[in-house]
Amino acid sequence: MLGFRGPFFTATGSAAVPVSDSTTMSDWFLQRGYGVRFEWGPVGARQLAPDVACLVVIDVLSFTTSVSVAVEAGTQVFPYAWRDETASAFARENAAELAVGRRAATAVAPWSLSPAALRRAPFTPRLVLPSPNGSAISAAACGSTVVAGCLRNAAAVGQWLARNGYGSPERPLTVIAAGERWPDGSLRPALEDALGAGAIIAELEAHGVGPLSPEASAAQSAYAHTPDVAAAVVACSSGIELAEGGFADDVAVAVELNASAIVPVLTDGAFTSPSVPGHSTGTPVASGIPAADVGQREQQ
Repeated sequence: MLGFRGPFFTATGSAAVPVSDSTTMSDWFLQRGYGVRFEWGPVGARQLAPDVACLVVIDVLSFTTSVSVAVEAGTQVFPYAWRDETASAFARENAAELAVGRRAATAVAPWSLSPAALRRAPFTPRLVLPSPNGSAISAAACGSTVVAGCLRNAAAVGQWLARNGYGSPERPLTVIAAGERWPDGSLRPALEDALGAGAIIAELEAHGVGPLSPEASAAQSAYAHTPDVAAAVVACSSGIELAEGGFADDVAVAVELNASAIVPVLTDGAFTSPSVPGHSTGTPVASGIPAADVGQREQQ
């Protein structure tokens, strides 16, 4: 792992140590003038986040799908970047259970990044969910609202964003597809995340939100012109990777298109939903800035 090794989220949800970006860039990459924007990965999130009112995180296999399943059950989900000893300490500080690696789940510790395992696990009110990509993107918000989107809640997220006035040139939003990692650590654009982003952007467009940037329009077009989205995700590289690793059930949960009406919003350091009884309705907050584009999917 590269760069910052501490937590992105404190026990109170306040920002961790910010890390400056030494790369000097013009504003050509910000997609200014468009209400709905689209970009890839933690670095893309960090670059565009300061210029938008809302950041929509897409990590279909499996961070945001797992968040949707857990929040749907009434659990507050605390994103965390590392699965190490600091994650255990963070969970204790937040009086939360700690999700383990997919293969490490046991009867004693049944919560993991696997959405299928989370669905089978007993209820817990608070859960720390380590995920290098999803958590790093969530942490990049710089004060803007953060929403967890996936194929399961694409329509609900799009409708919530439109209803709350996001996606205009005055209150722009950026949809961030997490992508995956090549062995050298570089970003591998992932089809499932492009389709998840496109599904939400399509819903926004259907509600008259926009205009869409060319990048966002391309993601929407990819979704709209995919005849069978579920089949495409099952057959794509990431879907095959999980299925061959014994986690085909996770892919099956991820392709439950628009099965959930839950919209997880990062509030006081945890993803919750105002539509779930008992959940926090506090002010959505950002929780720090990631140091670098880090991590590959952790199956172990």
